[in-house]
Amino acid sequence: MEYIVRPVTIEDYDSIYALWNSTEQSRRALNPVDDSREGIERYLRRNPNTCLAAVSDDRVIGIILTGHDGRRGIIHHLCVHPDYRRMGIAAHLVALAEDALKREGIQKIFGLVFKDNEVANAFWEQQGYSLRTNLNYRNKSLNEDVPTGE
Repeated sequence: MEYIVRPVTIEDYDSIYALWNSTEQSRRALNPVDDSREGIERYLRRNPNTCLAAVSDDRVIGIILTGHDGRRGIIHHLCVHPDYRRMGIAAHLVALAEDALKREGIQKIFGLVFKDNEVANAFWEQQGYSLRTNLNYRNKSLNEDVPTGE
């Protein structure tokens, strides 16, 4: 399986959005504001070097949206199309995103995974990401169109 990895551009948006909608787990992580074309464009402007796409035959088959606040890195979305899973693409994207964050001076990364997504939780464990059980994740929506979650 041959593919290249390159930075994500806003021109990839339609392909990325279709990719996210290819799986139920990715679909449920989307929100109508931050994952809109405008939201992703804003995110890419802030994080031009840390968001990567795996592309095969001009088709986006995997994506990782990773950014930082100058202190901590965060992996917002990692998705590989179901037809291309179990080929090492996700692990490759993670490693490259980690390298990109290191180049920007980031020393620690976190990501959020649904508790009931056993496949994703096992994947992140294999990548060396530990489960923090001593914290509560709290969130507040500043926009009525963005769900606060459960």
